[in-house]
Amino acid sequence: MQSESGKEVIYETDRGVATVTLNAPGRRNALTPAMAEEMLQAFDAADADPSIGAVIIRGAGGSFCAGAELGSTERMFADPLEPAVYDGTTRVYESFCRAGRLRAPVIAAVRGAAVGAGMNLLLAADVRIVADNARLLSGFFRLGTHPGGGHMMLMAETATLDAVCAMAVFGEEIDGLRAQQLGLAWASVPDGEVEAKAMTMARYAAKDPELARTVIHTMRITAGEKAAKWNLALQAERAAQTWAMRRIGRKREQAAKQG
Repeated sequence: MQSESGKEVIYETDRGVATVTLNAPGRRNALTPAMAEEMLQAFDAADADPSIGAVIIRGAGGSFCAGAELGSTERMFADPLEPAVYDGTTRVYESFCRAGRLRAPVIAAVRGAAVGAGMNLLLAADVRIVADNARLLSGFFRLGTHPGGGHMMLMAETATLDAVCAMAVFGEEIDGLRAQQLGLAWASVPDGEVEAKAMTMARYAAKDPELARTVIHTMRITAGEKAAKWNLALQAERAAQTWAMRRIGRKREQAAKQG
């Protein structure tokens, strides 16, 4: 086995399977721009290695990804169009968009919470293995902001529109069993079996990396519309999300003046 440890992302390869681990359990692996950059580097490494026939994305500490790091989100509310803030948000978006374009098929091994941007990351994968007791929620509305990163399109690609509405607008939270019923996951298994199931599937594809890469490429361009819709969804949601974030900032400014 070969491994490479970054500050908050661990990249490992073993017999044709690359595992990308989000390694910030103290904040339940919530994404920051710096962490997103490390993910992009890991994905580049997987693409550059022709022996990789499958990629697993997982979170350390029993949680998948709790969205965007709250401190960064707070700064975004003040001025979402400020260059450093806007570029940081873009980097987070690029990380899960890049996951959806990896040359090898991608499996998300989901334990614990997947919220907001974490939902986007798991939905970017080709296959999702989810713990029975996982907590999946949109999370944007409860913060007073609009979904971003193609969030609603990604859910609608696999689930029904009323499921998308229930989660994105009405704040419904689902577990792994419900995710499987809705088509948001291939399998729901006991928490302790998630990564083993993901690895079993990944090993199968890794027997023939060249064929696995070719099959998944063909599947993505012929059997699904995600790739074609994603750029449009990113732009549509980004505009509305920027408005919503600035709205929060204005409300806080007004509250500070009144206080």
